[in-house]
Amino acid sequence: MEQTTDQNAVSLTTRNADLNDMVELLRTQQAAKTDHVVAASALAALGGQMLVHGAGIELSPDGVTTSDLTLAPTRTADNGIADKLGIPAAYLRRTREQNIDLYDDNVNGWLSHQPDRRFLVRGLANGDGRHGVMRALLSDRYRPIENLDVLMTCLNGIREAGHPVDIVSADLSESRMYVKIRSTAVATMAPALLTGYTSPFSGERGADNPTVFAGFVLTNSETGQGKFRLIPQLTVQICNNGMTLTKQAIDEVHAGGRLEHGQIDWSSDTQAASLALARKMTRDAVGKFLDPVWVAARIAEIEADAGVEVTQPQQTIEHVSKKLRFSTAAQDSILTHFIRGGAPTSGGVLHAVTAAAQTIPDVDEAYEVESRGIEAMQLSATFAAAAR
Repeated sequence: MEQTTDQNAVSLTTRNADLNDMVELLRTQQAAKTDHVVAASALAALGGQMLVHGAGIELSPDGVTTSDLTLAPTRTADNGIADKLGIPAAYLRRTREQNIDLYDDNVNGWLSHQPDRRFLVRGLANGDGRHGVMRALLSDRYRPIENLDVLMTCLNGIREAGHPVDIVSADLSESRMYVKIRSTAVATMAPALLTGYTSPFSGERGADNPTVFAGFVLTNSETGQGKFRLIPQLTVQICNNGMTLTKQAIDEVHAGGRLEHGQIDWSSDTQAASLALARKMTRDAVGKFLDPVWVAARIAEIEADAGVEVTQPQQTIEHVSKKLRFSTAAQDSILTHFIRGGAPTSGGVLHAVTAAAQTIPDVDEAYEVESRGIEAMQLSATFAAAAR
């Protein structure tokens, strides 16, 4: 059975949006959210949909009554169902595609195994109060940090810091939000990193303009796919390649006390502590990641690993891709960008990975590949040195 959602459902994703479009989508999602803490006995799979007993709202001439809320699980939600119920995810996907009755039997069988176990169900209602999209099945200890709230809090924190920044891009997948923030006011020259490199997008040469800008990526998940994080990222001006410094990230785990049973109101004080922390994290990120001295030190560290000659490009990129578990399509794209970039070094591998990431249509895969650029450079340097 193909995994689809109601055509009237709220959009779940966007790619390369500007800030205004992202905020508008997040506001629309915020208004449509329907979140419930329920026992397993209140859940049932039927025809591949998830029924939440008593969570729907039905309007009639007699007033407002409750009914079942029918939610269509996204792939992210199916992965959460598999994880929480101990069903192999690949097997559950197969039952959805090939035998939907078997999907229902597996989900319902494991739900009935522990009927009192409680979950947080996150959904988006489509407007009639009885149908929508299921975004996630989570622990009742999961403490969401909402995308809209954390984005606005971080932007306010940046403004308070008085640092001029640009929102380079904003992306939203089923599972995560990514916002790239850059400061052209904090620029550093990286000639050792960019000499010999030509942008595959603009044709500009790094030797002519080795400028790198400071910045960071704000990323968050409302559906259990990782922490709220602020990750420093250095952007090459001639090509927009993003060098992500994942080991320097500032992050916060979505965990807390047990949530109360019933529908959840995220506009209450539940969010206050998380947003206060997000504001502090943003101030810390701006103070650290946009400090010219700190940026220059990170560039020097990258350049130290960037100059190893790569004499076997195909074998090197195959090795790196296998180690980092890149898809075959990503590996092919990286090799193409390595050749087009013209820098036959470990630094050239870094450029190839971060350039290839810009062409990957899947939001999560694109950011995952991009985030491994520096690691790919280091792996290629080690491999190339051993091959001499």
